Amino acid sequence: MSTKNLSFEQAMQELEKIVSQMEQGDISLEESLKSFERGVTLARHSQSLLSEAEQKVKVLTQRGNTEELQDFNTTD
Repeated sequence: MSTKNLSFEQAMQELEKIVSQMEQGDISLEESLKSFERGVTLARHSQSLLSEAEQKVKVLTQRGNTEELQDFNTTD
């Protein structure tokens, strides 16, 4: 199944389901490998969507603003 049309939320929901299934350990090795591959695809898709959103936020906040943007720090 393609991830092309999945929203971030849909991809994360499917990824959480895969993680849960794999943690239970009730699936075969072959099925685990397929699930892992799908999970990697979903994670990459989600990261891509997050990067796009970050770029949009930067563009929107830079319009009409001459100040340089600072990276968001979650440790503060």
